[in-house]
Amino acid sequence: MSTNPFDGAEVISSYSRAQAIEDGVLVDVSEMAREAGIRYPVALTRAVWESCVAVPTRADGSPVPCQDERGRLWDVVCMTRFAIRLAPAGRDVLAVRLKVRQRAGSRNVTLKAVCGPGDEAEPVMTIMLPEED
Repeated sequence: MSTNPFDGAEVISSYSRAQAIEDGVLVDVSEMAREAGIRYPVALTRAVWESCVAVPTRADGSPVPCQDERGRLWDVVCMTRFAIRLAPAGRDVLAVRLKVRQRAGSRNVTLKAVCGPGDEAEPVMTIMLPEED
């Protein structure tokens, strides 16, 4: 006899990680994350992509000089890798701190990296803004 009250319950709706990536809600950055030394699949929320990876533009609409998405993404995944290395064993939620260049100057940002089960219960990582879940 199962102790799970949801055993046998009808699933009304589900939304998989694969669907979220296909819809653009999550951005799969696993390839670059592997280059940085992260073994699990990694995705960023669209909000993280827009605030930390997308190149900001100046008031005239031109991109901020000396910035590109690949370099900005590298900063996010490398700082995530450093946070993983410094974290105590067994943590599944980590703070990732980095500095992000803006239109004028830069700002300190704290992101949240969460390691949890993927669509097939495999370990995956999602990097999000602190208020996201």
